[in-house]
Amino acid sequence: SSPQGSLAARGLRLREVIGVSGSAGSAQPSGRFPSRFRVRKRPEFLSIQERGSRVSTARFVLILSLSSASASPRLGITASRRVGNSVVRSRAKRLIREAFRATRELWPVGIDLVVIVKRAPGESKLESVVSEWHAARPQIERKVRALLAPPSSGESPPRPPK
Repeated sequence: SSPQGSLAARGLRLREVIGVSGSAGSAQPSGRFPSRFRVRKRPEFLSIQERGSRVSTARFVLILSLSSASASPRLGITASRRVGNSVVRSRAKRLIREAFRATRELWPVGIDLVVIVKRAPGESKLESVVSEWHAARPQIERKVRALLAPPSSGESPPRPPK
């Protein structure tokens, strides 16, 4: 659909206007969520959950793991029926995807992230999810440093995935 009103007169698209007017300090996501940024296959989810490092927050469990398939950070989301019906689970997934895009600075290159939804988001807004993840930033950064650090010679090698 084409823009209407004052946007149509200048020939601008709504996305362009939002990108120009968004403030730099806000937690506004940018762009789409292509498949190269997603964990998609069940074996990938299982592998990340088995060998990943966990960070728990009030509503989510964040599992961080070294990426085997991609250089860019990837996101996988798990929301079981225990969280709620399909409408509630879909809303939770949308919030998580938006929060992932809004907090790109937390996720370095070479990291896969699986987010497990512990409880329904209720009336939560994007800002509350982002602030929850920023509150967990020290634990996230500690886990990321441990994952990206070269293994010392005194430790046993990591377990190979099954």
